[in-house]
Amino acid sequence: MLSDCYPPRLGGIESQVRDLSRHLVAAGHEVEVFTATPGPGGERGGATERGDDGVTVHRHAWGVPGGIPVNPFAPPEIRRRLDAGGFDVAHAHLGVVSPFATDLVPVALEVGLPVAATFHCVMERSAVVFRAIGHLDRWARRGVALSAVSTMAAQRVSAAARGARVEVVPNGVDAAWWHPGGAATASAHHDGSVHVVSAMRLVSRKRPLAMLRVLEQARAVLDPAVALRATIVGEGPQRRVMEHRLRARGLTWVQMPGRVDKDELRALHQGADVYLSAAQLEAFGIAALEAQAAGLPIVARRGTGTDDFVKDGVSGLLADSDAALAGALAHLAGERALREQMRAHLLASRPAQDWPGVITATLGEYRRAAVALR
Repeated sequence: MLSDCYPPRLGGIESQVRDLSRHLVAAGHEVEVFTATPGPGGERGGATERGDDGVTVHRHAWGVPGGIPVNPFAPPEIRRRLDAGGFDVAHAHLGVVSPFATDLVPVALEVGLPVAATFHCVMERSAVVFRAIGHLDRWARRGVALSAVSTMAAQRVSAAARGARVEVVPNGVDAAWWHPGGAATASAHHDGSVHVVSAMRLVSRKRPLAMLRVLEQARAVLDPAVALRATIVGEGPQRRVMEHRLRARGLTWVQMPGRVDKDELRALHQGADVYLSAAQLEAFGIAALEAQAAGLPIVARRGTGTDDFVKDGVSGLLADSDAALAGALAHLAGERALREQMRAHLLASRPAQDWPGVITATLGEYRRAAVALR
């Protein structure tokens, strides 16, 4: 695994690369991670650790202030390790800006390794730059198996790679862990109100202020007899301005408890009614998928990564604008029978993004890369 980011750094790519590595190990494979993220004790400079999960991690952090995961001097040492390591394949994980993994793709090719490269981001303005530079097209012509985490993201990567083939390898979810099980299959347990939840980093890219506006608009058009409350989980630089808006608008029914651990988030999802996302540049939407695995219908913007797992009218509602998003939320909040129908459907079906399917898709990309290199 070649990844700029890895735990203990927090984020979507970090958790997915870690979990993918663990599930590959559980399936009988050997996994080593090369990352520019310092270790929990500040380990860097090529320090190696082997965790209880069986994953070996090589920390090639440079010691940049703030722990920024970059190291332009790492490629020669990693080339030596890849050449001597007896590896069968290299898997690069890339976001919008991933200088470490980007530098290591040609390094892996130079030592004769098949390479798979997965994009976890939405290419927007950067797509023009990527197309002009041309390195994605060159990678594809050299046999790199390009993939992205959703159909929407794959289409944009393909455009940036001048039409190269880009497969979809989704992020994974442990569906059984999120599933409430037992008798909790008909409806959520709550105080009679309709409880809307969301989990995200409170950064402008996730549009948390737009979410507050959507919640307020939904409340305005919803039958006053329907009690509505919302919980937005997460931390980030937008928190203070969000809190100011909540106070200014008197939105006392919206709670922001901050960051919670995974067990608390699961309990929150299992006791809620609807999951809301206002993001537009969402390459996948792992937080929404986790909520869906817990039985929550999703209300989200159309044209994002959530399109791959939210079937409009069956497992949630998709909207083309913020105004339509507010209307969809109000509609679902006011229709208990529809919510329970969606919840029953979700709890009776296993998502295609469950880890066994993701591992199968990942191994398929490794085989594709190996065939292309012959």
